[in-house]
Amino acid sequence: MHKFLEHYILGTGYDDLTTIGQEASPMAKKIIEIGLAPVEEWYGSEVTLHYPGLYAGSTDLVCLHNGMETIVDFKQSNRPKREEWIEDYYMQIAAYAMAHDYVYGSKIQQGVIMVCTPDLYYQEFKTEGLALRQWKHKFLKRLDMYHELIHDEKEKTTPMKAEDFKE
Repeated sequence: MHKFLEHYILGTGYDDLTTIGQEASPMAKKIIEIGLAPVEEWYGSEVTLHYPGLYAGSTDLVCLHNGMETIVDFKQSNRPKREEWIEDYYMQIAAYAMAHDYVYGSKIQQGVIMVCTPDLYYQEFKTEGLALRQWKHKFLKRLDMYHELIHDEKEKTTPMKAEDFKE
């Protein structure tokens, strides 16, 4: 599905006649029809982003969506999502927004998660303003916990000495 959407955004043709492709194509078309309708400008597709020294990743789309600079994440799912199930998606969007703002000097205003199921049920989840700021804080807390865990694990290990390698 991502491949179809990427090529649509780039304006290049793409087709996949495999079984997977035949399932993914209608899902991508549903996202194009509904989700991408409010997009006025594309700034980048499959954009590699990083926050120097902290994290990196690749977002599906950076665009102008309903007049706002937006990070978009495409998701395919076997069944509809409940909002309480997608907290990690919101944190991912927040991380990409922070990285994009830092590296490119942008002011990402919202994140949009576009979900489609094989039976072509489309869902959209948005975060902006105060909610987006809160997701940024939650992501940074999780990142801090990760770095603390890595640091603790390193402290638990004992460096090997040269004599440890002798038989």
